[in-house]
Amino acid sequence: MPKTRKIPLRMCVVCREQKEKREMLRLVKGPDGNIVIDYTSKAPGRGAYICDNPDCIKKLRAKKLLSKIFSCEVDEGVYAAIEEGYFGGKQS
Repeated sequence: MPKTRKIPLRMCVVCREQKEKREMLRLVKGPDGNIVIDYTSKAPGRGAYICDNPDCIKKLRAKKLLSKIFSCEVDEGVYAAIEEGYFGGKQS
């Protein structure tokens, strides 16, 4: 039997749905306290995942969930960067 690789799953912090890790965007609060988008999924620090559902992205900003998850004040620029990355600057 050929060996199959186990596909890692992660849970979206908004909808709580599990999806494949490579389908999700990782946000990281690094050791310096800055919150950044981790495109490599290898940055050190506390991580949180969000799926590509437009409703989840809107709820993330509306409810300020990153502030709750990372227990710190999150700049609006972080939310704008997430929306820019997913929507390409287009909002519906």
